[in-house]
Amino acid sequence: MGNERLRGSIAAAGLTSADVAQHVGVDPKTVERWISTGRTPHRGHRWRTASLLEKNETYLWPSLAENPQVQQASQAEFVQLFPHRGAVPQAMWNTLVDDLNDSLDILVYSGLFLLDARPELTDLLIDKAKTGAQVRFLFGNPESSEVIKRSEEEGIGKAGLPGRITTALSYTSKLVGVQGIEIRLHDTILYNSIYRSDSTMLVNPHAYGSGAPFNPVMHLQRVPGGRMFDHYQTSFERVWSSAKPYEVSQ
Repeated sequence: MGNERLRGSIAAAGLTSADVAQHVGVDPKTVERWISTGRTPHRGHRWRTASLLEKNETYLWPSLAENPQVQQASQAEFVQLFPHRGAVPQAMWNTLVDDLNDSLDILVYSGLFLLDARPELTDLLIDKAKTGAQVRFLFGNPESSEVIKRSEEEGIGKAGLPGRITTALSYTSKLVGVQGIEIRLHDTILYNSIYRSDSTMLVNPHAYGSGAPFNPVMHLQRVPGGRMFDHYQTSFERVWSSAKPYEVSQ
C-alpha cells in the first residue's frame, strides 16, 4: 500500500521526490519506494523528512505510533518531571552549556533567567562556538501581538514580557555575528519553552495564565527509536524556519 500522506505532503510543500532525496541524503528512487510501497525509512531519514515537510513523524508514518519498540524507546526518553522551573537544579542548566559539544537550541520568549543566573554565559557560548558547536537562540519578537497577549495573560501588563525580551536581547547582542551562533525572533504562540543541548532536552510546557517559572519541566534524553525528543525538536525546527534573524540596532 502506498503512502498517500507522504506523497500529498511533498506536493503541498511544492517539492519533488528528488528535492526530498537531496535534503535527506538518499537516492530519489528510495523516496519513490517510500511513497509507492509505504516502506518506513530509517529513523534519521524520517526525522529529516518530517522536518523538511513540517509534519510529525507519526502523521507521515502512522504505524510508528503502534510500534512497541517505538513506545518503549519513547518511555525510556523520559527521565524526570520537575513540578516547576525553579525545581530544576542550577547545575542542570549549567550542564547544558558546560557539556555542550555539537549543538545548543533554545526556544523561549525571553529566557532571561538563564542570563541573570550566569552573567558569563555569552562568553562561554562564544568559546563553545570557537570549538565547533552550533548555537541557535529563538527569542520572542517583543513587538509581536502574541508576546503582548501572553504578557497580559500572565498579569504583568503589556510591557512586562516585551521588556524582559528586550533585556535578554541586550545581554546577548555580543553573540550577533559570531560564527556558529544565530539568534532569531519568532512571532509564534509559545506552547513550550525548549532547551536542547546535544542529546539532552528540557521542555517547559505552558499553562494559560501562568508564567513559565510556575509550570512543570520535563527532562528528556534522546534514545534511538524514541519519538518524544524528536517530536519537540521538530517543533523547534518549525519555529526556526519561520523566524527572522535578529539584527542589533545601530
